[in-house]
Amino acid sequence: MRLGLYIFAALVLTAIIGALVYTINPNNYIVEIMGVNFNFPVAVWLVLPMLLLLAFTIMHMLFYSLKSYFQLKKWQRDAATLDDALYWSLVNEPKEQKYAIAEIASSASLLGKSSLNVMDSVEGLSPRLAKVLNLINKIKAGEYIDLKEHKMTKVFNEGNPLLIQNRLNRLETDEKFVEEVMKSSSSYSDIVRRQALEIFARKETFFKARKYAKVFDVKNFFVMLERVNHEEDMGLTSEILNDFVSTLKLSCADFVKIADITKREFTPDENLALFKQYQADNPKAQNAYLYLLFEYELLDSAAAYLEEHEESEFIKFRALYELKKEHKNYKMDDLIDIDVICK
Repeated sequence: MRLGLYIFAALVLTAIIGALVYTINPNNYIVEIMGVNFNFPVAVWLVLPMLLLLAFTIMHMLFYSLKSYFQLKKWQRDAATLDDALYWSLVNEPKEQKYAIAEIASSASLLGKSSLNVMDSVEGLSPRLAKVLNLINKIKAGEYIDLKEHKMTKVFNEGNPLLIQNRLNRLETDEKFVEEVMKSSSSYSDIVRRQALEIFARKETFFKARKYAKVFDVKNFFVMLERVNHEEDMGLTSEILNDFVSTLKLSCADFVKIADITKREFTPDENLALFKQYQADNPKAQNAYLYLLFEYELLDSAAAYLEEHEESEFIKFRALYELKKEHKNYKMDDLIDIDVICK
């Protein structure tokens, strides 16, 4: 029963009883308390305890109503805090929360150290949780979400797997973002940088890649080089090649692979000049230089180069030279597999 209705009903009952008693006995009754005489009708003396009981009853009800009200507020605040904790756990950014009710805190505090992975759709969520769960599912499905549009740019910290996945999704659909990552590689995680570089190497020319030579690794440099044999114009020049070679840490086998590709791209004179300089700067390029000398049938130059080095060096090429002197029709590919020149 509502408090107002209860008070009204109690007062009506008191008035009825008082009126009924007064009609039966309208006389007064005197009560002396501490020398003071109180002279009231009998009806008043009868309803007075009822009114006192009513007053104390109202006070009792108000006290427990307020107590219940404040307890309810605690539950409501903790419910909002729990909703917030679930939100941050869903986005893989768990945060410590404070709860007013011990029974909730004893279990919900676990969310401050956990990240939630929802395996299926969930009904009846709050609008905030439903929205973020929908966005997370889209990211996991490979869709790019504009976090700025959803006012979530400050939600994710660097290294958050959802942020990384969202950036990977964007790389697949946004060519401008690929180059943005290439320009500011230090601003992105390793996995995003690697993916951007792989996409760039598969699609762009050497002319465009030249300014990012310091960002390239050997693997993706060769991805671009392999395309030289299959595409008409990759924009590869000796100057651009120098930029990459001077930056990358190339092995003996790498130099040989480069030589095998550039022999079809550059003139013999240009190619020999390049690798003569490479072998002077880096001993790992010596086998590649010898490889080109034999490819271009420059046996005298090959012999002179071999004489400049110890007999224990370049055993394969020395054997090839001896065979070529006796049988000039032999081709190097018939005798030496370029994949094992450096072994």
